[in-house]
Amino acid sequence: MEPTLEVEDREGGVRVLTVCNPSRRNALNDALLARMDAALEPAAHVRALLVRGQGGHFCAGYDLTHLGPPGADGRLPDDPLVACLLKLERHPAPSVALVQGGAVGAGFDLAASCDFRVGASDAFFLMPPARLGIVYSPEGLARAVRLVGLSRAKQLFLTARRLPAAEALAWGLLDECPEDAEARALALCATLAAGAPKAVSGMKEAFGLLARSGLSPEDVAHLRQVRGEAFGSEDAKEGRAAFLEKRAPRFTGR
Repeated sequence: MEPTLEVEDREGGVRVLTVCNPSRRNALNDALLARMDAALEPAAHVRALLVRGQGGHFCAGYDLTHLGPPGADGRLPDDPLVACLLKLERHPAPSVALVQGGAVGAGFDLAASCDFRVGASDAFFLMPPARLGIVYSPEGLARAVRLVGLSRAKQLFLTARRLPAAEALAWGLLDECPEDAEARALALCATLAAGAPKAVSGMKEAFGLLARSGLSPEDVAHLRQVRGEAFGSEDAKEGRAAFLEKRAPRFTGR
C-alpha cells in the first residue's frame, strides 16, 4: 500500500487526518507532508482537526531513507517537516492528536504541534535525534519545553528516553488517557468545533503569540548552521545506518 493521508470531513466541522504508511508504522516523508500541507489550508467549514495514525500506530517519525546531508542550496532535510508542523501549530482551527502506539521523533513533534493530545493506554513517546547524530529543529525543541519544561525536555531529547502513557500524562505531554481514547478525542473535537470560530481562532492565535520564544535572527542563522553540520556529519550517516540495521551506533564525533 502506498503511503497516503486520508482526509475526512465529518459533520459539525471536524476534519480527520489519518496518516497511512503501514509498512513503516506511519512514518512521514515529503509526499505525505505535501498532502498534509494541502489538507491544512484554512477552510471556513473546518472548525477542529483530529490527527491520528492508521492501524494502532500514531507515527514512527520521519522516514530515515529520506534523510541525508543538506542540499547544495542550503536546504535542510527536515525543512518540509518544520514548515508543515508550524502550519498545523498555527492553524486557526484547534487540533487534537489521538495518540495510539508510538509517537517517535517527528511523530512526537506532530503530536506536540496539536493543541491537545489524547492517548490510548499503549501510547508512548520517544525522541531519538541523539542516537541519529542530528540536531532537532528549535521549533520542535521549543514545543517540548513548553509542554514538559526544560529539564524534562532535555531528558527526552538527550537520552532518547521512552515515555509510556502514564508518565506522559503525569508530565503533561498527554492531556488525557481515557479508556476509550478515540471516542474521547472525537468528543473533544466536537466540543471545540461548537465554539464561536472567530473567538476560538483569535484566542488560539493569542496563546501562540504568548508562547513563542524570542530567538534573534542571528540565533536562528547560527542554529541552522549547527543543524546543517550535524545532518552532513559522519555520525548522522552512522546513526541512520545503525537504526536501519537495528544495531548500536558507533559514533566518532565527526
